[in-house]
Order: sequence, then structure tokens, then C-alpha cells
Amino acid sequence: MKDLVSRCPIEEVMQVISGRWPGLLIYYLKQGTKRFSDLRRDNPTISHRMLTLELRKLEDAGIVARSEFEGYPLRVEYDLTPAGLKLVPLLDALGSCWDATEAGRSQAGTLPVQATE
Repeated sequence: MKDLVSRCPIEEVMQVISGRWPGLLIYYLKQGTKRFSDLRRDNPTISHRMLTLELRKLEDAGIVARSEFEGYPLRVEYDLTPAGLKLVPLLDALGSCWDATEAGRSQAGTLPVQATE
């Protein structure tokens, strides 16, 4: 990960949850424990490698817990930690805010674009 510019907690959390996949992974894990294959099914466009990297990043940050179960094949499950559960209301609020501004975004998209000189 990149070095932090400041010790601001917002910068630290954004470094962990920003990007295309972390928010989606937290969103799907809020529904409960999931296996790796379940997360691949929920996010069909993510590659195996990227899912592994993102889950490790979230695990290192203390947001996701990884549990291994003996047997063949090895069974691995992922779940949100208490710290990860604290992020769920924040992500839900972002989604609600986005939904609430949908009308404004769609109207803005239909406005003619003026040429600039």
C-alpha cells in the first residue's frame, strides 16, 4: 500500500476500503459468513487473484476474519470482524445517499452539454 501523507484516520480508512472491490466485499459479507466461492459468485467479474488480494488486505486491516477448517479440500470461510461490522452503516449510508441523488444525476445527464472555447 502507498505511504500515508498524514496520520488522519479518514486517510487510513480510505486507503483500506477505497477501490472497486473492498466496499462490495463488505456489502456481501454483511449478510453473514461466506466461502471464497460464494464471494466469487457474488462478484463474477473479479478475478481469483484480485479476490485473494482484496480479502488479504481486509484481513490485515482487521475488517475480515478468515477461518480455515480441516479436511480435503480445505474449507475457508470469511466473515466480518466487529471492526468490519462498524463499517456497514457507513457503507449503507453511502448507498442511501447515492440513491437519494439519483434523480438529480439522471436530470444532469439529460442536459445538453455546452461547448467551451
